[in-house]
Amino acid sequence: MKNKDENAKAYWRENVRYLVILLSIWFLVSYGAGIIFKDFLNQFRMGGFKLGFWFAEQGSIYVFVILIFVYVRLMNKLDKKYGYDEE
Repeated sequence: MKNKDENAKAYWRENVRYLVILLSIWFLVSYGAGIIFKDFLNQFRMGGFKLGFWFAEQGSIYVFVILIFVYVRLMNKLDKKYGYDEE
């Protein structure tokens, strides 16, 4: 029973680590690129728009959707690693 509890704690610890990393990336992209580094990024253009504006309006949403797919893939690997997969 204790081994099962340790396994569950290790699984949860890795899951939280993934969440912290992925949400930090999203925060940096949405807040950093859209607000903090906006003036620097506005020197460049993407699709006819200033890059800082693009990140604030669309880029952070695209990054968030990509991070969702990355999280799904990481969790599938984690499930298999700890024996929680559905197969």
